[in-house]
Amino acid sequence: MPVYEYEHLDKACRLGRRFELERSVKELPLTVCPECGRPVKKLISAPHLSFPKTNSELKNLGFTKLVKRDRGVYENVTARDGESRIMDAGDKSTYPDLKSRIKD
Repeated sequence: MPVYEYEHLDKACRLGRRFELERSVKELPLTVCPECGRPVKKLISAPHLSFPKTNSELKNLGFTKLVKRDRGVYENVTARDGESRIMDAGDKSTYPDLKSRIKD
């Protein structure tokens, strides 16, 4: 269930000036605090997003990262055993083996 953030419009209660609640997406936003009954407003919060930061993390998640080194030449920085570290756009034998990683 998603977590929503609310803020008291006047005085805070035991939950604090701002508080978070897990609520179903189907439920209407709160207009009063469930603790004290005073008016509240729903805040727009930044979503929590997490992205892989290193080549190792990308590799472990099954991604392939190619870094351009020259015209038509790329370095596969996430190469696995048996894969070429250098990919030449004109030589298909140097392409990453995506079929071994993509499962239907």
